[in-house]
Amino acid sequence: MSQPRWAVVVPVKQLGAAKSRLRGALPGVPHEELALALAADTLRAVLACPAVAEALVVTDDARVAEAARAGGARVLPDEPRAGLNAAFRHGAAGTTGGWVAGLTADLPALRPAELAGALLAAQNGRPGVRRFVPDAPGSGTVLLTAPPGLALDPRFGVGSAVAHAASGALPLTGDWPSLRRDVDTPTDLTAAARLGLGPRTAALVAAAHPARSAG
Repeated sequence: MSQPRWAVVVPVKQLGAAKSRLRGALPGVPHEELALALAADTLRAVLACPAVAEALVVTDDARVAEAARAGGARVLPDEPRAGLNAAFRHGAAGTTGGWVAGLTADLPALRPAELAGALLAAQNGRPGVRRFVPDAPGSGTVLLTAPPGLALDPRFGVGSAVAHAASGALPLTGDWPSLRRDVDTPTDLTAAARLGLGPRTAALVAAAHPARSAG
């Protein structure tokens, strides 16, 4: 069975309010630049994934919207303005009703092949069931999928892996380290760098630590 083409929804906060625990993580790098790089590298991998037909970025940030459109994504304004889960629901409502995935915007090491593998696993799993991929620590969620005809019903936030499981979604397990490696803290960023960062985030890390990059 061939893999369907997916719509992937990626909400992104206003850059000034995004990724607050990363503030100051890269000396000399403005925080908004780092937040934008994380989202741009995530989106770059999504758009390079052969399983993805469309990426929908839900944001009210003009710089994020510009970068998303330049990369080939469709941008929806965050009309609910009621947090991450409302943004995911809004984006999912803007799709054509096929296979839908919600993805966090802080996966700067994401590899398109790993995303494709997770989407294929979701497609080939138990019919009529939402699936999710926990983050590297196991308590959060990086990816939530829904088959045609089923609402995405996102439960992102603290303890989202348990919340998604309690809502009837089933976990997906696979060798997808770059997909699981979301970045909330400087330690997370270091772990993502070991996997290999996307170009925009890598450039900022190199600018902040030139001696380390040269070595």
